[in-house]
Amino acid sequence: MRDNQEGGDIYIKRYDIGHEVIVAVCDVELIGKRLEEDELTLMVSESFYKGEAVTESEVVASLRQATIANLVGEKAVRCALANSFIEEANVIFIGGVPHAQMVRI
Repeated sequence: MRDNQEGGDIYIKRYDIGHEVIVAVCDVELIGKRLEEDELTLMVSESFYKGEAVTESEVVASLRQATIANLVGEKAVRCALANSFIEEANVIFIGGVPHAQMVRI
């Protein structure tokens, strides 16, 4: 897996809620977009997803700590797949954009 050392192509925003660590991860260029496919709609809102612009290695470190993750975009989902946080069978596409969720029990 290529690690982008320049940073900036993936946003991570962390939420600590009780014992849960929720991590929102999305490709930078998707902020503010509305993704639609059939009956599915996903708003990639700035308020939920736009946190710190990070490298892929920082995404991995955040996912290691997460109990719940919401991933949107090719880079975000590819990083989670390459590091075995999610499986290909659990990736859906909304408006042609990959989306996955991870829950650690």
